[in-house]
Amino acid sequence: MSPQVRTPTARVCERCDRAEHWDTTLEAWQLVRKDGEKQVGNPHCLHEWDINGTFNPVVQNKS
Repeated sequence: MSPQVRTPTARVCERCDRAEHWDTTLEAWQLVRKDGEKQVGNPHCLHEWDINGTFNPVVQNKS
């Protein structure tokens, strides 16, 4: 079978700890809540997301 492509479902800013998850219903990134509190980080941060090359979007199907 042919390879499948997947996308990340969570991300965290390496500078301010803002945390987001992908909402498939809204098709948009949403803030993570921890103990009922939104993980907003610094609103003025330019956000350095924790995507560093270890995430592989290609998944080989085993057949």
